[in-house]
Amino acid sequence: MRDYKIAIIVGSLRQDSINRRLANAVAKLGPENFLFDMVRIDDLPLYNEDDDEHQSAAVKRMKAHIASADGLMFVTPEYNRSIPGVLKNAIDHASRPRGESAWRDKPAGLIGASPGAMGTSMAQQHLRNILASLAVPTLTLPEVFIHAKEGFFDEAGSINAISKSLLHHWMARYVAWIIRHAT
Repeated sequence: MRDYKIAIIVGSLRQDSINRRLANAVAKLGPENFLFDMVRIDDLPLYNEDDDEHQSAAVKRMKAHIASADGLMFVTPEYNRSIPGVLKNAIDHASRPRGESAWRDKPAGLIGASPGAMGTSMAQQHLRNILASLAVPTLTLPEVFIHAKEGFFDEAGSINAISKSLLHHWMARYVAWIIRHAT
C-alpha cells in the first residue's frame, strides 16, 4: 500500500489554537498510510515581491515541505469573515516567484473551527477562491464548518462523538480525493 504525505497548513499561530487542536485530532482519524505533518508558517517574513529572487530560508523550507507533499489539508480559523493574514502570507510566498508555485496541482481539503455559530464558512469560501486561482483541486463536499464550543475536545484532545462521526465521513471523502488526484 502506497504512503501519502499530507502537509497540514494551520491558519493560526497560537500553539493552543482551536484549529491546531482540530488538525491534530483529525490527523488521528486518517488511515495508517496517510502521513500528516504540520507546515511551519510562523517564521515567514511578510511577502514582498522584491524578495522573489532571493527568498528567505524559511520560505524555501516551507515551499520544499509543500512541494514534497502528495496532498494538502488547510485548517483555518475565520478572522473578520476571511482567512487570517498569516495564512494568506504563506500562500503568497509559496506561489512565487511566478511560475514556481509549490501549490500547483496539489489536491486539498479544507476544514475549520470557530467559537462562532457560523464556524469558518466565509474563510473557507475565500480560501477556495484563492486556491482555485493557484490550480489546487479542492474537495468541495462535505463542507465542515465546526462550531467549537465547550466539550468539543476532551482532556486528551480528542473530538466529541457527534463531531467525530462528521469528521470520519469527511476524512473518508478526503482520502478518496487525495488518492484520486495525487500525482
